[in-house]
Amino acid sequence: MHRAAISLISTGARRLSIALLLAGMATVVWADPVVRVVGLFANAAVVNIDGQRHMLRAGKPGPQGVTLISADSKSATISINGQRRQFGLQREYTQGFAERETQQVSIGRGDGGHFITHGSINGQNVQFMVDTGATSVAMNAFQARRLGIDFLVTGIEVRANTASANVKAYRVRLDRVKVGDIELNGVDGLVLEGGFPTDVLLGMSWLSRVRMEDQGSTLVLERKY
Repeated sequence: MHRAAISLISTGARRLSIALLLAGMATVVWADPVVRVVGLFANAAVVNIDGQRHMLRAGKPGPQGVTLISADSKSATISINGQRRQFGLQREYTQGFAERETQQVSIGRGDGGHFITHGSINGQNVQFMVDTGATSVAMNAFQARRLGIDFLVTGIEVRANTASANVKAYRVRLDRVKVGDIELNGVDGLVLEGGFPTDVLLGMSWLSRVRMEDQGSTLVLERKY
């Protein structure tokens, strides 16, 4: 009888432990991702989500339940797991919350509303047009040859969609891409056959690594260390 009673008590204790464990699991709440807005544009924003940068466009779902509702040069309205919040442009900080040293370059808005600036690729001077819709720093084959980029040997052949056609292109790695005082290494580039684009496009493979602020007539780019 004594051993049977012990067995029943042991079984009851195990059931109680399991019940308490399940009850504890039921109270677990998944935390919302940490979101910082580090670049603002008309209906688009560069957002840092749990340390990873993403280009979000209004109305299109983003990662981890984050969706951009609207944005302009001053603020962004973002839905995080169904909860709407408004964000201004935020700075990023190092460990210990010490603000990083920064380098900035300002680009004036030119004819047609585009931001045009001079810079360099692998030490060779180029004229860039800022294009947040381009995934890479993109150029035509003539520009690539002038810059000494042997894309036929070092590039990976892909297809690229342009405004008028689907064309052959080559994905390359650019050693150095510089705008103003901001120089980044190891930037993804794209070389398109033919004469498009006429300007070298400063795309997101470079832009996603800097902070951007559209001030209307001026675009401010900032690099942190």
